[in-house]
Amino acid sequence: MPEVEAIRTHRLFAEWYGRLEAAEADREFCRHQMTHLLDVARIAYIRVLERGLPFRKEVVYAAALLHDVGKAAQYEDGEPHEVAGARIAQEILLDVEGFDPREKTMIVAAVAQHRRWSDASTPLGKLLYEADKASRPCFVCSAREACAWSDERKNMGIGI
Repeated sequence: MPEVEAIRTHRLFAEWYGRLEAAEADREFCRHQMTHLLDVARIAYIRVLERGLPFRKEVVYAAALLHDVGKAAQYEDGEPHEVAGARIAQEILLDVEGFDPREKTMIVAAVAQHRRWSDASTPLGKLLYEADKASRPCFVCSAREACAWSDERKNMGIGI
């Protein structure tokens, strides 16, 4: 998937990803590294296949790769990471070939919508929200008891 690789190797993605790794180096709770991003992509794409959704694999993987790109901005200055992420994703996608303008708009919207479930969210935004939450194996997390997530939000079993 050359489009997705172009995102991963983009200078802005590398910069923000590096800042995020540094910010979370000593984090006890869920981190937002490449493993998480790819887990979200794979879960989302499984759902696409299961449900017959009309998303290209490249679009799903791009949205997943970009969904937490703004997390370092949230740590650094308090800007919600979905807001910072949408802005950064839009800038990165300006340089990436292989997505049409409609797909780029869908990806940016999904990044902006991935933190909260809303009936008003786009189908890709809802898919990204669902995959993001399903990607966390809370049932084996050593920090589960200290986690700020309510018990209702924690994934206490394998759902996919």
